Amino acid sequence: MDLPPDLTPEAPLSTSAEGCAPYLLTRPARQSAPLVFASPHSGRAYPASFVAAARLDPVALRRSEDGFVDELFAAAAEHGAPLLAATFPRVFCDVNREPWELDPGMFDEPLPSWVNTASPRVGAGLGTIARVVATGEAVYRRKLTFGEAEDRIRRFWQPYHAALAALIAETRDEFGACLLIDCHSMPTHPAQAGNPPDFVLGDAHGTSCALRATRLVEEVLSDMGYRVRRNDPYAGGYVTRHYGRPREGVHALQIEVSRPLYMDEERIERLPRMAALQADLTRLIAALRRTDWSFLR
Repeated sequence: MDLPPDLTPEAPLSTSAEGCAPYLLTRPARQSAPLVFASPHSGRAYPASFVAAARLDPVALRRSEDGFVDELFAAAAEHGAPLLAATFPRVFCDVNREPWELDPGMFDEPLPSWVNTASPRVGAGLGTIARVVATGEAVYRRKLTFGEAEDRIRRFWQPYHAALAALIAETRDEFGACLLIDCHSMPTHPAQAGNPPDFVLGDAHGTSCALRATRLVEEVLSDMGYRVRRNDPYAGGYVTRHYGRPREGVHALQIEVSRPLYMDEERIERLPRMAALQADLTRLIAALRRTDWSFLR
């Protein structure tokens, strides 16, 4: 299936998520490297019921997206690696959180005792079902029912993670190890004015991925002229920490791409220079494909 049509601030949000698969999986004709690419936050199909319940305008909702990241890494399959991309937006359901990280203040009824209501992410309003967008504005005009959250988690969160876990298992079975590249984008950060990084590599401070693998990605990007940092300010979220188990042959590395490199953050539109960045990321993917990954086992 195709992704929903591109959205502009002048156009209504796509409301096709309720009728489409929760993810797109692009597979190579033959997987030739122990690599899996994933884009959990680039989905842009907004369910009509969600849009009706939201108090924010379409552009404000879309600013939580990792816009067009699935396109930046689209060459993965051409270079022998699968690419998994969520079709639904993170503001609707965030797959880079635990499945049941929920803010009790968002709901019109008590939550089950087993729900995680005390994590720092919940406290910030950015649980599995976000209370606020990145700018701090409240998402909803009303309280939600627990049934609404449960429906999203079971229909969107769980299928995405089932597909990701299956890809990782298949890859490790075939190659003896797997390196998951979890692909994200990062907004302009006021604290980094003057010397912002182009990329931030998150390996949970060396615990989710072999340092040699992190260093290799860093060197390839640095050799292209990009400014690269590790773990500051993004060390990796739920996906990186949950799946990254180097002792079991599964490594997870989060890549954050600076949005000003390729998109207009205010209008949520591609910039002409996106093509150059996409070409460089294709070069990165090709370099990773050529790497001898036996050290990951």
